[in-house]
Amino acid sequence: MDSFLEDYEEAPAVVVGGKRRRRRRRRSPATQAALQPLLHLPFLPPQPVSSNEHKSNFKKSKEACLSYIQDALLQKQWKRAAEFLTCYVESLEKDYSREHIGPSEMIWRIGTEILWHHSQSRMKEFSCFMEQMKTLGVKRYLKVCLEHVFHLLCNGQIDEAYQNLSLAESWRFGEQTAIQDKEIKLIQAYRGLLDYCSWSKQKKILLEHGEDGFADLAVEQEMHSYFRKAAVNLKEIIKIPGVWDVFVKCYVDLLEFYGEYNEARQVLNEYAYNSKFPANPNAHVYLYQFLKRQGESKKSLLSALKILHDIVPSHELMIDFNTMLQKSKKRKKRQLGLEVIFAALDYAGWKENAKAWSCLARQVKQIVISEKHLDWIKQEWSSRKDWWPDFHFSRYLAKRNWQENKSLSHEKALVAGILLGKGRIFFFFFHFIEQK
Repeated sequence: MDSFLEDYEEAPAVVVGGKRRRRRRRRSPATQAALQPLLHLPFLPPQPVSSNEHKSNFKKSKEACLSYIQDALLQKQWKRAAEFLTCYVESLEKDYSREHIGPSEMIWRIGTEILWHHSQSRMKEFSCFMEQMKTLGVKRYLKVCLEHVFHLLCNGQIDEAYQNLSLAESWRFGEQTAIQDKEIKLIQAYRGLLDYCSWSKQKKILLEHGEDGFADLAVEQEMHSYFRKAAVNLKEIIKIPGVWDVFVKCYVDLLEFYGEYNEARQVLNEYAYNSKFPANPNAHVYLYQFLKRQGESKKSLLSALKILHDIVPSHELMIDFNTMLQKSKKRKKRQLGLEVIFAALDYAGWKENAKAWSCLARQVKQIVISEKHLDWIKQEWSSRKDWWPDFHFSRYLAKRNWQENKSLSHEKALVAGILLGKGRIFFFFFHFIEQK
């Protein structure tokens, strides 16, 4: 606001030491709210003004109003933000005949945010608002449709969401139809996703009831109908470079169920290795999981995990990667296994991962006992000796680990004894507690 109310008000005067003094007392939040003016926007003055001056005043008025809306949103004052937005829209309507201004996207995004959080907002009002936004700007028609669908899904209105997707898919508006081709693909993809959900429900019914003659035949036919509709739309979206995890997973599930393993493999390879697609760790996770389900060779599995390690060395599958590498007869792969587990433990999320510490403890113990490849340990430790002691082996962690997970303490104590020496804090403290 351009004027501010003071938080204090004058209290009755009191006499102190022969002098009259006035006390100031803090107003209650309710009093402040009551005294605060409802809305005070710098709208255009009523007197006649020139065209240029009108444009300048209108621009200032609009910017001030948007500033108030932003402030209300940041303070989560949804009711007040709604009031400001109403005034903003009304001011635009008054000036619309003089100059065409296209703030439809701003109104759509702000209004959506307000309605999503407003305590008195209902799905009926939200849907009404969305329908108005669809007619306000054809350039964003399909984006508004998608957001409407997301809100319907969040409120469990699956059938209404599907109906909205079907209507959006059939939308045509001259050149705007071709311009919004990607949005059309997304609309179709989400419709395919809902078809997949229906297919999945029918599959569950079929698997639970087993063989039941004609009933099973009807379910299978309905399943196949959903499969065809879902597969067509999901297949199209994943041809476009992008991150389509949910669509890829659903499409692969459909293909695997009907035994189309080669096509499923081709889809996952394309998603993981096509340079046109953005780097995506999940693409390699899905490929690895598929190869594992299909009983593929160890070489194929290691190849998929190696790329995942290069992208996300802290991924949870690094335990599997390390385990597979340690079983290898090749020296380079066992060394890589040590690098993998050390790299994983560099991250805070792994600090108390008992499996990871067990893997590291087992490997360094084997190396020390065999007295071979001690240089592997030295090489990994050289870049970590300045910060791992405080990061992993502090007195505080020793005590907490012992209280919460004794198995973890054993593994960490073994590693600390090898890396730091038996005289260092963690190893000594652990054995001191154990003897007590």
